[in-house]
Amino acid sequence: MSARVRIIGAGLAGSEAAWQCARRGVEVELFEMRPVRSTPAHQTADFAELVCSNSLKSDSENTAPWLLKEEMRRAGSRLLEIARECAVPAGHALAVDRVAFAAKVTEAVSREGRITVRREEVTSVEEDGPEVTVIATGPLTSEALAEEIARLSAGGGESNPDRASRPLPHNQDLHSPHLYFYDSISPIVEADSIDMSRVYMAARYDKGSADYINCPMTAEEYGRFYDALLAAQSVEERDWEKLNYFESCLPIEEIARRGRDTLRFGPMKPVGLKDPRTGRMPYAVVQLRQENLRADSYNLVGFQNHLKFGEQARVLRLIPGLENARFLRYGQIHRNTYINGPALLRETLQMKAHPRVLFAGQICGVEGYVESIATGLMAGMHAAALALGNELVPPPRASAFGSLTHYVTHADAKNFQPANITFDLLPALEKKIRDRKERHRLQCEAALKEFDGWMDRAGAALRAGTP
Repeated sequence: MSARVRIIGAGLAGSEAAWQCARRGVEVELFEMRPVRSTPAHQTADFAELVCSNSLKSDSENTAPWLLKEEMRRAGSRLLEIARECAVPAGHALAVDRVAFAAKVTEAVSREGRITVRREEVTSVEEDGPEVTVIATGPLTSEALAEEIARLSAGGGESNPDRASRPLPHNQDLHSPHLYFYDSISPIVEADSIDMSRVYMAARYDKGSADYINCPMTAEEYGRFYDALLAAQSVEERDWEKLNYFESCLPIEEIARRGRDTLRFGPMKPVGLKDPRTGRMPYAVVQLRQENLRADSYNLVGFQNHLKFGEQARVLRLIPGLENARFLRYGQIHRNTYINGPALLRETLQMKAHPRVLFAGQICGVEGYVESIATGLMAGMHAAALALGNELVPPPRASAFGSLTHYVTHADAKNFQPANITFDLLPALEKKIRDRKERHRLQCEAALKEFDGWMDRAGAALRAGTP
């Protein structure tokens, strides 16, 4: 019988995991419920559709996102390759044409001979069967599968097959294996509806090329915008909802409620964005990032919100340059589901109670596109090794891969929430370095050295090749 892996979900993590298994000679069944069943946030049936923004974070050398992407490149991430093929101008960041990106991922995965795509919803998982299963359904996991995951997770870190199935809880319960937070989507405007006479092109601190449209505000303009934002009507909260936002993706109205100047120190900070027309830094600024290769649409960076659509149009048109903006998409909010990784997962992303079941992507407790792809890559490596009967070797703690999985599996289970890759997750250097840039450079150097050693030691279990 040939080695086989079952992957549920063809998002960023699932698509990468499928590719990693296939290139190791492992047969894959890849399940994707769209278009048979859609989600509140997706707009297409393509794999790896980016929902919230089109940015894969900083490409500046010796930053934490750069380090994670460099490790992914060395490990042979197919989705990272495709992202670079679909890149759009974004200063020092890697951003993509999300339509082209999803289409290319779908094509690459679908034409791979060892991957069989099944367009159907999965509602049950054989935790102790002969196949290896990777659950990569992301934050928008269907209710039926979420309840199945609750059943698998019922015993926490201990195997307990007698525990009855239970529904996914609708509020945060510290004793539950499931948690959630709320995530938001930024608005998108048509490029030709932006008044270019009122804006300027620049990148913060002149890093990279001047690819961002900057809408400058005076103190008076900021005050009018702020007051209108606070007065705007939000989408009504459902009775069962307890809004539990991810701190790094707060809606702008939530940030504004924390103080009159909080937006000026957050998504509207003007630091490093001197207006070349005046030679001065504006009081506040709104940045727009190119959305696609045609450059006919731009998204409002950091402007995710939970306002009614009519209210969004009224408030956002107070931004200089957007007085006549035509919106291709308004900001939205959706519920993100994730498991309590520290209680349930090993460092190899296997379930403690069910080692032939692995989790990857945002559902395992990471936040961000790059982090999702990275965990999909790791889960694909480990799933292939399991299917082939090879040893599973977790990534070294000093690497970005290892630091990410260490957080997901060793954080405080009672206060766990998803994390992006940051230097805070990496182990501190033995020698204290005061200069931040030098400290980060040395951390990246140490991480890559450990990572390369891991790839060498792991051999056939982690590299692409013939089983």
